[in-house]
Amino acid sequence: MNAVNSTAFKRALLIAPLPLLLALLYGLPLAGVIGWSVTLPTPGLEQYRQVVTDPSIRDMLLRTLRLCLSSTVLAVAIGYLLSYCWVFASRPWQRVVEIAVFVPMWISVLVRAFGWLIALGNEGILNTLLMSVGLIHGPVQMTRNEFAVVVGMVHFMVPYAVFPLSSSMRQIDRRTLLAARGLGAGGLRTFWAVLVPQTLPGLLGAFLIVFVFCLGFFITPAILGGGQTTMIAEYVYLQMFQTNNWGLGAALSVVLLAFIGLMAALLMWASRVNKLVR
Repeated sequence: MNAVNSTAFKRALLIAPLPLLLALLYGLPLAGVIGWSVTLPTPGLEQYRQVVTDPSIRDMLLRTLRLCLSSTVLAVAIGYLLSYCWVFASRPWQRVVEIAVFVPMWISVLVRAFGWLIALGNEGILNTLLMSVGLIHGPVQMTRNEFAVVVGMVHFMVPYAVFPLSSSMRQIDRRTLLAARGLGAGGLRTFWAVLVPQTLPGLLGAFLIVFVFCLGFFITPAILGGGQTTMIAEYVYLQMFQTNNWGLGAALSVVLLAFIGLMAALLMWASRVNKLVR
């Protein structure tokens, strides 16, 4: 009994520095940001009142939510198709998916953003292709707008949607799919009635991961949006390092963190993560 207690005590002693380290690395900086939001430039809740009442900030927050939601839906939909091919397709197609997923992750986000800026430009590949087949008679403005930002964000986020979705699909008992087909269900009905419900935890997990990442996007909207589609991360940077308004930047950071925490709690509750762990 003493030996068991001694072993447990040693394990606790080894683990103890971890929460202390996390508190130092995350807790103290977070407390500092919260402190700035209620003390700069003057003590009070003025910065939070401005976040709620300022029309330009409200428009920026709505734009951020709109871009993040549309990018998340597209990235998860594309990720679902890629995951399906990765898990259920033949070996050569699985290799193609692996290349499509892993290679973009090795390329810098800055390089990818500039690549899309060139591809979507007035003399870029897409405009040239559309004019060559006669669909358009002149270049279409595809950069410095929300379309370009969504394209860049979706391209970056698809791999992060593939991993939780493919993991969820690999846990499915394939005999249930065969049983559905054996009972007369077509391919589409098997997909909606059998495959999608069993991958719902993976879908919600992918949605949460991609959406939270999208909320923090900074470089891609700045390059592809050209200052016309400012999102919350870029707005916080401008407030803190361009206009020296640290109090408002800190208040926006706290609001963003609270929103992400609420979303994470709701989605974890909806996906019943605790039941999956058991």
